Amino acid sequence: MTSLDKIHPAMPDGVANPNDALHQTEEKAVSHQEAMLEISRLLKLLVSDPLLSDLPPDATIEEVNSQIALEYGQSMTVNIRRADDKIYPIVVPQLASVRDLKASIKRHVTLKLSRDMSRPHKNISWRYIWQNYWLLYEGQKLMDEKRLLKSYGIRNKDEVTFIKRLRQK
Repeated sequence: MTSLDKIHPAMPDGVANPNDALHQTEEKAVSHQEAMLEISRLLKLLVSDPLLSDLPPDATIEEVNSQIALEYGQSMTVNIRRADDKIYPIVVPQLASVRDLKASIKRHVTLKLSRDMSRPHKNISWRYIWQNYWLLYEGQKLMDEKRLLKSYGIRNKDEVTFIKRLRQK
């Protein structure tokens, strides 16, 4: 018995390299439905990991990647406070811009609404939202979409608030 057999005891006959075994198994054709079931099973296994326990059971790949980036310090959580005092924890990269934050808010709310069975097919006009509300951090309106969040002083677990824009006459 070689050291390779100790590491990979279940190698198929005639296959000496684990990569060859991988390539042989990759050639097996599976239906789309079988592939989706396998991906779903693997996601559930990932979500059961203690580091990813904050994720919902039907987490998307993007949510898993965001959580992993957060654990490695590559991302930060920005808490968004709505007018009704609900808080959304939004994960964005460390070097995110205001535009990135807005896109992450949109993604988070859209996913949240799609998972809420009590409100089927609820649509939000994001154009209306951004025309009528500002994001505010410590008295500063986040007006420049290209400006980095860290240039406003926003750090991990800081809170940003939605405020109503006043009409200019």
